[in-house]
Amino acid sequence: MKNRYFTPDQSLYDITSKYPETIPIFVSKGFSQLKDEEKRESFGKSISLKNALFFRKINIETFSTLLTETIELSYSESLKNRNGGIKIEGLLPCPVRIPLTESLEKFIQSDSTLNEDEINYELKAASMGLDWLKEILVKEEDPDKLSDLFISAGFDLFFDEKLMGKFKKRGVFKDLIKYNKLNRDFDNEKIDLKDPKSHYSMIAVVPAVFLVNTSELNGRKIPESWEDVLDPTFESSVSLPIGDFDLFNAILLNIDKIYGEEGVKALGRNLLEGLHPSQMVKSEKQKSNRPAVTIMPYFFTKMAKGGGPMKPVWPKDGAIISPIFMLSKNSEKERIKPLVDFFSSVEVGEILSHNGLFPSTNPEVDNRLPEGSDFMWMGWDYIYDIDISEKIKKCEEIFDSSLES
Repeated sequence: MKNRYFTPDQSLYDITSKYPETIPIFVSKGFSQLKDEEKRESFGKSISLKNALFFRKINIETFSTLLTETIELSYSESLKNRNGGIKIEGLLPCPVRIPLTESLEKFIQSDSTLNEDEINYELKAASMGLDWLKEILVKEEDPDKLSDLFISAGFDLFFDEKLMGKFKKRGVFKDLIKYNKLNRDFDNEKIDLKDPKSHYSMIAVVPAVFLVNTSELNGRKIPESWEDVLDPTFESSVSLPIGDFDLFNAILLNIDKIYGEEGVKALGRNLLEGLHPSQMVKSEKQKSNRPAVTIMPYFFTKMAKGGGPMKPVWPKDGAIISPIFMLSKNSEKERIKPLVDFFSSVEVGEILSHNGLFPSTNPEVDNRLPEGSDFMWMGWDYIYDIDISEKIKKCEEIFDSSLES
């Protein structure tokens, strides 16, 4: 049984420490030890949720649902009663989450214009997904109850008309980043990442590149472009980051824009399997189903051992990018300005670029990219002309149908 907040093997202490609002629920079901702090630590650390419920003969699925509802209700209420504090929410890519949150903590403590006690942030690992936030936003209509800053990669959350899209239409968000000229890596005629309508800020990108297993090419040429990867000669030979929804959606959208539905079908036809990027870099060790081409975030290509059969390739027509967006509430621009400046700073840009290999848009950051590292970006005109969330759904349907044929 999967749960985004806890697992059956976690101890009662771990769960109640992270979500203290669940303590009364446990007590009501007979775990009176958890009322006392000392007993909660000694008893709670010694037993897992699964075993505790087994001994009490309590159905684990029913009880987990009750805990989940309690956690989400508490979270929703905390948003409604922020007492003027600043709230930051979203997801951070796993390679940079810890150093970035540590840097944020230091900044909050050092900036005299900020009250540390009034700043709350929920920046979870991207691997946890956005369901926890979507469930709240789909029901929310009052912009005053929204967080003041949102950070996340991809298009799924920020462009969905049932989620952030409905607030964007009302002018709730504003690009408050102070620099107008973006990093030189994005300063060319092919790509313009600056939102012309000034709703969205982009602080970095996640590039999708190829990792080619040369021992599995079997006479085929090393693919150098997206067109090469879509070629019929690579049927059932490509691994895709299907579990990385942000990047996978960006790939679908770009392929659909350039190559149309036939391109999306070709991508599905050429799929061998979907792997997590950490599995992808070791795919040559699989006994069977070894992909010839793996499409993955640039970060993970650095995990491939040199001298082996795995060869990283930056597409000559550009690495498809999944943007890391920041949404800033315009009505709170004066209060949140120091935090906007922080997230768009050189310090954060270098954490994103150097720790995670997510090139920063800050013009003062050296992204250390290899020569000829172009990007593929669908463009703001395209984004504003279509319903992105509906387009993603349609592309997924086309992709899935190609798997069945």
